[in-house]
Amino acid sequence: MTDPVEAKLRRALDRPAGSSSDFDLNPGMRPASGKPLRAAAVLVAIWLRSEGAALVLTKRASHLKHHPGQIAFPGGKVDLTDASPEAAALREAREEIGLDPARVEIIGTLPVHETVTGFAVTPFVGLLRGPFDPVPEAGEVEEVFTVPLSHTLTPARFSIERRRWMGVMRQYYAIPYGPYYIWGATARILRGLAERVGE
Repeated sequence: MTDPVEAKLRRALDRPAGSSSDFDLNPGMRPASGKPLRAAAVLVAIWLRSEGAALVLTKRASHLKHHPGQIAFPGGKVDLTDASPEAAALREAREEIGLDPARVEIIGTLPVHETVTGFAVTPFVGLLRGPFDPVPEAGEVEEVFTVPLSHTLTPARFSIERRRWMGVMRQYYAIPYGPYYIWGATARILRGLAERVGE
């Protein structure tokens, strides 16, 4: 028997989706150069647990040069040695949180997300079942934590906030959970999933 959360997600991923970008709320900030974007991939890992489905997220290490302390999906750049973006997402999840790729069932993708930092990020939605004891990679990940999936699938929980970036005010989505401030690309990707599930 299919888990009802799984069934809901599969139906959502079958629906058409719009584009996703850091520029959705800031169209005037999109660069006009047409510079090629660097390929990246992330794993939107959904843990189907008896106590309720949860999203697995990371808090990036505070000493990192890029995005220190931010909340993110496991993932990163697609390397030349990766067979595909999906392989890159699974490799990064193994490296960052100790998740065996064999434990993950990829059930679909979300729209490629363009970031202000020049990446084209492909989010892969994967299901995880059974026990999982995360092992954060000390050099990159400060913490691995979970958020109830129901929290991130509720559009009303998302807000649009503003902060100054490179001298101009930038708008972005945010969906805080407890001590975790989930914002930017991570929140925008989750917002897109919430909208599709709610349709």
